Amino acid sequence: MDFALTDEHRQAAEMVRRFAEKEVAPTISEWDRKQDMAPTVLPRMAELGILGINIPVRYGGQGFDYITLGLVCEELERVDSTLRVVMSVHMGLCSMGLLQWGTEEQKQRFLTPQARGEKYAGFGLTEPGHGSDVANMLSTARRDGDAYILNGEKMWISLATKAHHFMVVARTNPDTPKPSGGLSAFMITTDMDGVTTGDIHDKLGVRAGSTGWISMQDVAVPVENRIGEEGEGFKIAMSALDNGRYTVAAGAVGLIRACMEESVAYAQERKTFGKPIAEHQLVQQKIGYMSLWYETARLLYLKAGWLKNRGIRNTRETSQAKWYATDHSVRAALEAVQIHGAYGYSDEYNVERYLRNSKGAVIYEGTSEIHQLMQAGYKLGKRRDKPLRCELPAYDEQEWRME
Repeated sequence: MDFALTDEHRQAAEMVRRFAEKEVAPTISEWDRKQDMAPTVLPRMAELGILGINIPVRYGGQGFDYITLGLVCEELERVDSTLRVVMSVHMGLCSMGLLQWGTEEQKQRFLTPQARGEKYAGFGLTEPGHGSDVANMLSTARRDGDAYILNGEKMWISLATKAHHFMVVARTNPDTPKPSGGLSAFMITTDMDGVTTGDIHDKLGVRAGSTGWISMQDVAVPVENRIGEEGEGFKIAMSALDNGRYTVAAGAVGLIRACMEESVAYAQERKTFGKPIAEHQLVQQKIGYMSLWYETARLLYLKAGWLKNRGIRNTRETSQAKWYATDHSVRAALEAVQIHGAYGYSDEYNVERYLRNSKGAVIYEGTSEIHQLMQAGYKLGKRRDKPLRCELPAYDEQEWRME
């Protein structure tokens, strides 16, 4: 078993680290207070190739592997969660969903401009009354000749007012037995008649990003925009979540790391009772736990990335990585605030923002409770992964780097 990263892995991570530290970190607190995304973030991520980091070159990407995607997400969330959220929806949910399920024509039309960063992408699954209860969504898609007429509303959608493309799921057959029947996936664009979007403000965290809603009112979507076959929407959504959850897990590791680094620096400079608080054993205990959580969570997401590279189904491993990393990012943020004392309760220090940001990831892309039930289901023999018609392609460096 080889745990070593390649030179390419390290170079990609270093490039993203420099971008995040030099171009985002200095002003992220300001944009967090404004509750808006800095206008330079998405264009610079596109310019650096981050928005297509693990998409094959022939589709406009950089041709790196899935482990690189994880490392990039870790570096981005080390500075702020909003950066990693971009990767979760643009890359993990939509672009990788197209890579897995899209036709060649759909990849050329949607995936290529997304990988080049010419278009930004989102994912519409959650509804105002249906989050974890995906199978009972109310959005509908009625076939009408060469088009589907979509109606419904999607809620808590990242990049809602920034994206040009959305992969959305709607019910095409209300009579198909649930939980997984009757849903289909579509690509819609914001210039389609009947598509409107808006932002949600005053969230607890991830304030320097875009979160909002999508409304679809009699939107005519061409049949050629349907992803997969009619009725495959649930499978497509769940496989897309496998990829999105991988980015969330890797990003949460970056948040744990940020909490640990900030705590170490503060503990070494802050003095009480005549000595740095780093010399107090209970402070050392908190930092020791952060170190353990970081190393464990990192191994879990790297394992999932290793499986992805080999084309091996990793629903269970990705779920486990997401559950563990996000739960422990909350714990790490709580401990970081505690170490900082009263200053941790102020936005003068980053750890206050880390704590607010950490809470979102234990809710979206499968709550911690959902993942706990999934893991129990695997162990109890009540859950097993069935083969998909379209599996996520294994990484092939020669093929993915080919023009």
